[in-house]
Amino acid sequence: MSPSPTAALPTAPDRPKATAAASAASAAAPLQVRRIGIDTYRENVAFLRRDCPVYRAEGFQALSKVEVSANGTSILAVLNVVDALDHAALIGECELGLSEEAFAQLGLAEGAGVRIAHAEPPASIVSLKRKIGGERLDADELAAIVRDIATHRYSKIELAAFIVATSRFDLDRDEVLNLTAAMVAVGRRLDWKEKPVVDKHCIGGIPGNRTSMLVVPIVAAHGMLMPKTSSRAITSPAGTADTMECLATVELPFDRMEAIVRAHRACLAWGGRAELSPADDVLISVSRPLSVDSPGQMVASILSKKIAAGSTHLVLDIPLGPTAKVRHMDDAQRLKKLFEYVATRSGLQLDAVITDGRQPVGRGVGPALEARDVLKVLHNDPDAPADLRLKALRLAGRVLEFDPDLRGGDGFNVARDILDSGRALAKMSALIAAQGARPFDRHRPPLAPLTCEVTAAAAGTVIGIHNEQIARIARLAGAPKAQGAGVDLARKLGERVQAGEPLYRIYAASGSELQFARSAAAQDSGYTVGDAAAVPQVFAEL
Repeated sequence: MSPSPTAALPTAPDRPKATAAASAASAAAPLQVRRIGIDTYRENVAFLRRDCPVYRAEGFQALSKVEVSANGTSILAVLNVVDALDHAALIGECELGLSEEAFAQLGLAEGAGVRIAHAEPPASIVSLKRKIGGERLDADELAAIVRDIATHRYSKIELAAFIVATSRFDLDRDEVLNLTAAMVAVGRRLDWKEKPVVDKHCIGGIPGNRTSMLVVPIVAAHGMLMPKTSSRAITSPAGTADTMECLATVELPFDRMEAIVRAHRACLAWGGRAELSPADDVLISVSRPLSVDSPGQMVASILSKKIAAGSTHLVLDIPLGPTAKVRHMDDAQRLKKLFEYVATRSGLQLDAVITDGRQPVGRGVGPALEARDVLKVLHNDPDAPADLRLKALRLAGRVLEFDPDLRGGDGFNVARDILDSGRALAKMSALIAAQGARPFDRHRPPLAPLTCEVTAAAAGTVIGIHNEQIARIARLAGAPKAQGAGVDLARKLGERVQAGEPLYRIYAASGSELQFARSAAAQDSGYTVGDAAAVPQVFAEL
């Protein structure tokens, strides 16, 4: 058996040592730390009472950056000021409250003594201002910015400024390369001590596109190493981790994930615990709500995670379509070339594939519905969505062709044989059992109890399905938080529909969510019905 993966760099960004400013505050009486059960998502937040003696003595202001220190270790946090009149129960007069994120980072027991001081501005702020002005940044400047981001030295406002600046003034290809390297450098980097270590990734934007849950068992059944760490949804109705969580535990400690990979050649786990490219996680927490997804940021985000995870070979899915993230072939080709440039110079072998992104993949949009579709494909169910099966086989075939013993062009047939024979199902069953199986019946999936149908207003052919609107309706219905919520498509592009026949069914967990989704669908169903000659053509490599 090969040696265990090793961390070539620290397992997490080094916590900053207490600065001179924090040491100077040591004359003030220490505060007792209190855990405040508030999820501030990738942002450290501290809470201090306005009548606290330290607040008055130090002249703190709400939303300023502060440094919280104890035992020679410190974190940076945004200060929120609490008025004691109505919120005396939140924290005591001489307590410092910390959000869940901040409390976990500081690593102290509740009630421990801490000190608070004004935080020094991040040294890289000068470089940030240069980028805001449209200037090009070198490798050292980008590395400094990323280090400060990873150690939470940037506020959300400063993060937003960096994201918008790098979007407005496009990063050139060497800036993207340097940004990628900087993001890899601040987190854990795995070395699996073998090659190839393969992965498959989609740039996103297509509902129901759960091909990874099919590619992984097919590739692992062939014997190739595919440790797949995936994200949860932020603005979409489901991520791979959300869908896999319907079937098995996905929040795995690294040691357990490693053991599963060694035993089964793969895993399908949530990547949040792996501490891979942590600066990217912080940036995503701001860029996704802003709906900013510039090419340079996208390339650095995706490739830094893959490189840090120890991948040596990657198949990248770039969907192209009227309502996909990439809507024109020229843009798709430019993005593909940028990915190839950065990957090649980072030592990652990349096969970037432009695919059909005209409509959702499969029928279900939402965790349980998408898990149902995946299981139907794995079981070779006659009712399985044909487009999900075909796309997964084609992508799996491309991954399999990284095997030096497999001839180019043979991958699709090998993938199909593995799926048809039941070997992919057996591998997925083994992965589910190893990660911790959860009950799930593909014939009767645990769907949300409240439903309504969205029907066609007139007869015709489905000539358009708006990816973003379908995803929005599924989220309004409660997905992914409610696993059984979402949208179940009854018609796909090119199919005939009569007036009054269903286009899709909405599943919601509560009456208010059903009403939100129903109202959005009434304003815009996401479907266009017209003449069959108007169906958009496929301009893709698959």
